Amino acid sequence: MSNLIVHGGTPLRGRITPSANKNAVLPVLCATLLTREPLRLHGVPDITDVRKILDIFRSLGSEARMDHATGTLELHHRDTAFDAARDRLPEEMRSSIMLVPPLLARFGIARLEDNVKGCTLGVREIDPHVDVFRRFGGKVERASGSLLVRCEGPLAPTEHWLDYASVTTTENFVLCAAAARGTSTLTNAASEPHVQEFCRFMTMLGVRIEGIGTSRLTVHGGNALGGGEFRFDEDFHEITTFLALGAITGGDVVVRNSAPENFPLIDRTFAKFGVTVTHEDGWSRATSTGPLKVQTPFTSNVLTKVEAAPWPYFPVDLLPIFIALGVRAQGNAMFWNKVYDGALGWTSELSKFGAHVFSSDPHRLISFGGSPLTPAVVESPYIIRVAIALFMVAASIEGRSEIRNAAPIRRAHPRFVENLRSLGVQVEWTSEE
Repeated sequence: MSNLIVHGGTPLRGRITPSANKNAVLPVLCATLLTREPLRLHGVPDITDVRKILDIFRSLGSEARMDHATGTLELHHRDTAFDAARDRLPEEMRSSIMLVPPLLARFGIARLEDNVKGCTLGVREIDPHVDVFRRFGGKVERASGSLLVRCEGPLAPTEHWLDYASVTTTENFVLCAAAARGTSTLTNAASEPHVQEFCRFMTMLGVRIEGIGTSRLTVHGGNALGGGEFRFDEDFHEITTFLALGAITGGDVVVRNSAPENFPLIDRTFAKFGVTVTHEDGWSRATSTGPLKVQTPFTSNVLTKVEAAPWPYFPVDLLPIFIALGVRAQGNAMFWNKVYDGALGWTSELSKFGAHVFSSDPHRLISFGGSPLTPAVVESPYIIRVAIALFMVAASIEGRSEIRNAAPIRRAHPRFVENLRSLGVQVEWTSEE
């Protein structure tokens, strides 16, 4: 068990260059199995999920050379082999399911462990993925402790309409469609920045995709795919995280951001708490004049709201970060998670700091901010941004706090503690058996 110890109350100041988005890097890594040509990827973060996928590649006979100092990864899947009776995909991360399409395309079979999982965000069914595999001609059957997906012959092109704009299901559709001989169309596709980045990588391999960034994707598949070089963008989640850390501590943090076009709604959400975000020359900065304060809506008899849902809504993964701001800001605000049914249960931990929050139902929460807070020892669930949100609150309070079970941060943010120290925070990891 890894815990974070922080001595809070110090305003964070300095510059940060964030890492790439885990949710772009992992599907791209899975997609590399579709080609036998050499690839070079730049900006690959040194995080636990990346290491697990690279270990899988090496166990299958692929060449994978990672330079952690530069973030450069060289991959070659020329001699890759897969045996469904022996080889296992990583169980600890949700992205394992995106290894199924390339394994189907190359070997006609894939095996997925029954208990593959990611963050504990409530029920996360795999039925939408099973639907996609079947639409392309895959046969899905249960085996002992796992699912087997088989395909006799090449995948067949199809048209599909998702029940829900799921990021991972959209990426699995594109992976299948790239291998299918013909044109496939997906309606109600996810369009998050990391989905767009993944699609740009697929086009670099030689897949023709129409509608990138929209809810309707048309994929022309079946061609032999090539190799090449690809550089990842900075993670908009991490950019927002460090901007929020600067704001909640009354500091001044400047963050590298090469895609400010993704930020208008995020900027407006910061403004609801009295924080102004500016973008200039590839860098972003969050500033506030005086203490954080919830801004009163023009319709004064309603609460200020942060509504999180699939893109282009406010990103649901960032909701905990703004709940932390709401706890510290003067005034009341409502937070609405329109995606996950178990993602707000952690907020009872905020009361250990002395914060006042009220859960309206499994999806909505009201913060009553501005009360004096005190240091505390709190428990984080296995959710990346929740561990960070609890850390944010602790960093804003003078004194020693402890975030227990904070290890999920390492799944997405390399050098998180080192970056915090560069901003002036006294923080350290501790481990318990």
